[in-house]
Amino acid sequence: MSNNNNHPLGEAPWFHVILSTGFGTGFIPGAPGTAGAFLAMIIWYAIYLLTGATATLLCITLALVIVTTVVGAWTSRIMERYWGEDPRTVVIDEFVGTWIPLLAAATPDYLETSLLGLLGFGAFRIIDIVKTPLCRRMEGVGNGWGVMLDDVVAGTYALVIVIAARMIFI
Repeated sequence: MSNNNNHPLGEAPWFHVILSTGFGTGFIPGAPGTAGAFLAMIIWYAIYLLTGATATLLCITLALVIVTTVVGAWTSRIMERYWGEDPRTVVIDEFVGTWIPLLAAATPDYLETSLLGLLGFGAFRIIDIVKTPLCRRMEGVGNGWGVMLDDVVAGTYALVIVIAARMIFI
């Protein structure tokens, strides 16, 4: 990840700026990735409140993961042309990494869902920051996919943690 959080926008297309920065959360100083991941969790929790712990929520979350991964690779590839390799301001990957462990977080109980959601969020952020060897290897994939795939792997590790917590505590 490059350290160009406040890089001038230059000629970057605004559509891609909005998408790739997670609606601007990538410009939050200090922890843009955490800000983007937190917005993703809020979006998911709002969907949970509308749908409950249902198959609909699972389908919506899975669709968000798939569509955002593909769109994220595309927009990341474009933004890397303007802002360098894996810029800090590009946080669309954090959305995907956050939503993956949330696939297993919903229960009929709001408190349990909130706790599992926070566990998934926290586990993903820690794993994403620490970067396991497989996550590091994924960063080397080109064409914007490396930006996305390291977070897909980190999110998958966090998903395993959420599933284990459900099995142990719920």
